[in-house]
Amino acid sequence: MTLRQDIHSSGIPVLCLSCEARRRGVCGALEPDHLAYLAKTSSRHNIEPGVELIGDAEAVDCYSNVLSGVVKLTKSLSDGRQQIVGLQFAPDFLGRPFKMKSAINAEAATAVSLCSFPRAAIERMMKQSPEFVHRLLKQALNELDEAREWMVTLGRKTAPEKVASFLLMIARNIDSNVDPTASSTCFELPMTRADISDFLGITNETVSRQLTSLRMDGVIRIENNRRVTVDSMSRLERRCGGRGATAV
Repeated sequence: MTLRQDIHSSGIPVLCLSCEARRRGVCGALEPDHLAYLAKTSSRHNIEPGVELIGDAEAVDCYSNVLSGVVKLTKSLSDGRQQIVGLQFAPDFLGRPFKMKSAINAEAATAVSLCSFPRAAIERMMKQSPEFVHRLLKQALNELDEAREWMVTLGRKTAPEKVASFLLMIARNIDSNVDPTASSTCFELPMTRADISDFLGITNETVSRQLTSLRMDGVIRIENNRRVTVDSMSRLERRCGGRGATAV
């Protein structure tokens, strides 16, 4: 019996065929032979919430694709205080190429699945594949644009707009399998009220009040204090002010 070989998947490792990082992430830039090499060096990890993935000023010896879950990025002050500065979702690339040490803390905000690669393997791919470097640069620039957009949210939006923008960001990004054009969605809040308040620069009480307001107005439904249902994404977006929010 002769098996038909799909020209679009020929030579691609089985584990990579359905991976979001290959479809929409940095690995999508690689030719099958490069992808096969990188796959041989890779390892997959399932991480529990609260586990540190990268420490500030820690030597960088590997990089990862986020396959599922949410990663919380923080910066620390010398006195131990921390500020949440960003979130990463699948299929984001975790780690900063071209630097010997990390300049940020990364922690699993939820259960996280990672596909990790030795630093040497990523550096080899950067030398051999200009398109791979282009993808890394594109993600870095997207993160810069998103960070600037979030600065507007923090600096100019009202508390109700901040909470709505946060929910919209989570709804759009937390599950890479969900159609980004879907009119409704359901998700688990990936952070505690305290973390949300830290991220938004408002108090815990304000976060709770604004979530209650959105629930009372029928914009969202909340079950078990964490599960949020958005029946109308466009209605939530209208509560964000301006153009809404994107992932950071």
